[in-house]
Amino acid sequence: MSFARTYLDHNATAPLRPEAREAVVAALDITGNASSVHAEGRRARVLIDEAREAVAALVNAEPGEVVFTSGATESNTWALSAPWRGIAFAGVEHDSVRVPALGIAASRGAPAVKLPVSRDGVVDVPVSGGEGLLIALQAANNETGVLQDVAAAGLKAREHGALLHCDAVQAPGRIAIDFKTLGASTMSLSAHKMGGPKGVGALVIGTGVTLPPLLAGGGQEGRRRAGTENVAAIAGFGAAARAALRDLEAAPRIAALRDRLEAEVRRISPETIIVGAGAPRLANTSSIALPGASAETLVIKMDLAGIAISAGAACSSGKVGQSHVLTAMGLLPEIAKSAIRVSLGPETTEQDIAAFLAAWTRICGASLAA
Repeated sequence: MSFARTYLDHNATAPLRPEAREAVVAALDITGNASSVHAEGRRARVLIDEAREAVAALVNAEPGEVVFTSGATESNTWALSAPWRGIAFAGVEHDSVRVPALGIAASRGAPAVKLPVSRDGVVDVPVSGGEGLLIALQAANNETGVLQDVAAAGLKAREHGALLHCDAVQAPGRIAIDFKTLGASTMSLSAHKMGGPKGVGALVIGTGVTLPPLLAGGGQEGRRRAGTENVAAIAGFGAAARAALRDLEAAPRIAALRDRLEAEVRRISPETIIVGAGAPRLANTSSIALPGASAETLVIKMDLAGIAISAGAACSSGKVGQSHVLTAMGLLPEIAKSAIRVSLGPETTEQDIAAFLAAWTRICGASLAA
């Protein structure tokens, strides 16, 4: 017996868009290598160029600044390999930034500065004396949805001779992104967060910014990342990027659904804490802590009820432990361990929210009694 599922885990991955699927399938029928000069090769090259233009338009960058990668983890690690004398990042950054940052700093014998974070998850970026410093600052947090003032940090960075890398993975299609005005040197993107295929992303490298080539051995991606391009995935990324621009129109509707969900959860469970509620957030994201409950248990029970949500980052699935994001925000362990994430998408409906709330009503009392 099957029953309808309600998918509310878009920050982990968004469902593949129909237009992205069509683009992937069509590209699979193209035989040529994009580096070849014959007609078949030129057809593949056209798809890559069109996708590059679409991704650039999504974030207001120049097409030549967009370099395709296997995903945001690769993009983040590559950006962090820039020549710098020290690196600064906050505890709320994604592990694909925190872990390589610490590793690269240790290998260079360079300082790694931990930036302070408010209880609402907002990062303070002081960069006085920051000559040669690389600052890593996410646009939006994947667990809480809290937005950072990247443009203000970029201005500070420029004034003090520092570089700024922005992990913007969660932002496209949810808030407008303008690479030209953010002041970032580099910015990472991921296709599957916006309804494209998994395994493809991009690093936007500002004009005049020099990074060591990620892979050597060929002329692909302007000799910055060698290797035959994954044309089908890149074509799907381009289609998703074009669609993500349209999603910005849905933000007010998504925000209204999110606000209704949070208001009803607090009515049903008055002890509920909405993490980061005092800060600007993505319209689609709720981090909900229910003191006395187990986030892992809530996720399992919700799954059995047909609701897909998560506890913390999807990249940490299968690990038992407290979210480093919530720890950095200063939440008590018993609160942090009870926090779940609900993340909506452009196709989320009133019926989806009603299904979540019905399941929450059935489950939350039992969770506290367990």
